[in-house]
Amino acid sequence: MASIFTKIIHGEISCHKVAETDDYLAFLDINPNAKGHTLCIPKKEIDKIFDLDEVAFHGLMEFSRQVAIALEKAVPCERVGMTVIGLEVPHAHVHLIPLQTMEDARFISKKSMSSEEFEATAKTISSFL
Repeated sequence: MASIFTKIIHGEISCHKVAETDDYLAFLDINPNAKGHTLCIPKKEIDKIFDLDEVAFHGLMEFSRQVAIALEKAVPCERVGMTVIGLEVPHAHVHLIPLQTMEDARFISKKSMSSEEFEATAKTISSFL
C-alpha cells in the first residue's frame, strides 16, 4: 500500500510544495513544529533513510541542503535544524525546522497556521531556490 507521501507525489493528496526535482520533493509539514517546517522526501518509496542506495541518500541530503538554505532566507530563525526520525510515515524523509530554541526541535509543541499562511510560506521559501 502506498504511503501518504507517495500519494502526495502522485497528486492524490495536495501539499504546499516548496521544491521539486525528478527525484525529490519538498513540502511543508501539515503539523509543523515552527513556521516553515519542511519535509524533504525521495520520490522513490523507501521506508528507512539508511535503506536508500548511496546515490539516492546523497541526493536527498544535497536536495535538503538547498531547501534549508532557502528556508533560512525565507523564515527568520537562529538556524535550520535537520532531523530524521521516520516513525510517523513509512517513507524516508528529512525534517527541516526553523529553530529559535531547542524546544522547536522536540515535536511536542505545534504551530497552528491557516491555509493562506501555509501557501504564502511555501511561496516565500520557493522564491529563494
